Amino acid sequence: MKTNIQLSDHFTYNKLLHFTFPTVIMMVFTSIYGVVDGFFVSNFAGKTAFASVNLVMPFVMILGGMGFMIGTGGTALVSLMLGQDNRETANRYFSMMIYLTLGLGILLSAAGIIFMRPVAAFLGATPEMMADCILYGQIVIGFTTAFMLQNVFQSFFIAAERPKLGLVVTVAAGIVNMFLDALFVGVFRWGVAGAALATGLSQCIGGILPLIYFLRPNTSLLRLTWTRPELKPLLQACANGSSELMNNISSSIVSMIYNFQLLKYVGENGVSAYGVLMYVQFIFIAIFIGYSIGSAPVISYHYGAANHTELKNMLKKSVTLSSGAGIILTLSALLLAAPLAKVFVGYDVELFELTSHAFRLFAFSFLLAGLNIFASSFFTALNNGAVSAAISFMRTLIFQTASVLLLPIFFGVDGIWWAITVAEVCACILSAAFLFAKRGKYHYI
Repeated sequence: MKTNIQLSDHFTYNKLLHFTFPTVIMMVFTSIYGVVDGFFVSNFAGKTAFASVNLVMPFVMILGGMGFMIGTGGTALVSLMLGQDNRETANRYFSMMIYLTLGLGILLSAAGIIFMRPVAAFLGATPEMMADCILYGQIVIGFTTAFMLQNVFQSFFIAAERPKLGLVVTVAAGIVNMFLDALFVGVFRWGVAGAALATGLSQCIGGILPLIYFLRPNTSLLRLTWTRPELKPLLQACANGSSELMNNISSSIVSMIYNFQLLKYVGENGVSAYGVLMYVQFIFIAIFIGYSIGSAPVISYHYGAANHTELKNMLKKSVTLSSGAGIILTLSALLLAAPLAKVFVGYDVELFELTSHAFRLFAFSFLLAGLNIFASSFFTALNNGAVSAAISFMRTLIFQTASVLLLPIFFGVDGIWWAITVAEVCACILSAAFLFAKRGKYHYI
């Protein structure tokens, strides 16, 4: 096998896994940021501080999600240009996306810091949680530009045929985050402020080092150049990547609704238990997201080259891999429910029992999550942002919101934990319907 895999290659299972593996690990390490924060805050600052971090995290992720929008939408457009053998235009579009990220990141950081207190109040922060919510939120949001750049470059490293370099940068950022969390929270006992600083400083590594790499002469397919902004490609990229932003916003809104429901039915312990589930979900779902991001430029390239045989090949193999991974992760979640709950909240018997029980019900959502995430990403890669956004919107906002609001009426607290699985089943039916309906247009079946 060639060590340098190209977008134009024919992808066997082995080559596809080899090509996407760095991106999967990249996403897993990115997800570790929040997980490590949660571990140290929970064990060294207590469950109130832990609940505070979980409460504001959805808002932080909405801001950072703008980077996913620009990155995925922009990468699809740039890869399309590369597939059409138009490298000069690809570099111009790539540069526009990075400059847009820088400008938007600065604006969002300023707005987030200013409005953190009313946002925390809106999210339902209790008087005991308010100070920690504001402190953690303002510090983390101060690094939003770096966070957005990191999210953008995760996609563009793949289009540049440098996924391994992206992996190195992300792993380095993850290691720094873990070390600083241990130092700031575990040793210095800075609480939520220490956790926020650890996350923000590690995001600088993930966002700024790639910026330096692409500014300098390099051997990849892409390089940052000075170019005037063009409204059409910027709007096209943002519209196409809107599904990823929608997924991020919807997931954050749903997390807020979960927290409202859990405060109502269980209290602060419910928010803490849900926080543990979210941390584990971040890592498990990161595997699906990493594969989808890693395979998307290949799909975009072959779509641009009108290579229908390779589109069929990518869809077939991706569905098989996503299904297999879903089964493995579901079984893993069921087996690890108690051990993982103990790691985060083993110091509180009642909270441990609640979290373990919730985890066992929540685990079944991983069976179909990978298929739904890939389906949305597949249409983004085909530059069909409308279908991609529809799948993401219905899956994360409509189906989950309806489930988490209605199921507890009939099944109590267990209905909250089952809600995401019910939503994934509905989303899978919708994804299959779109894939069948659009087969004639894209010739992937």
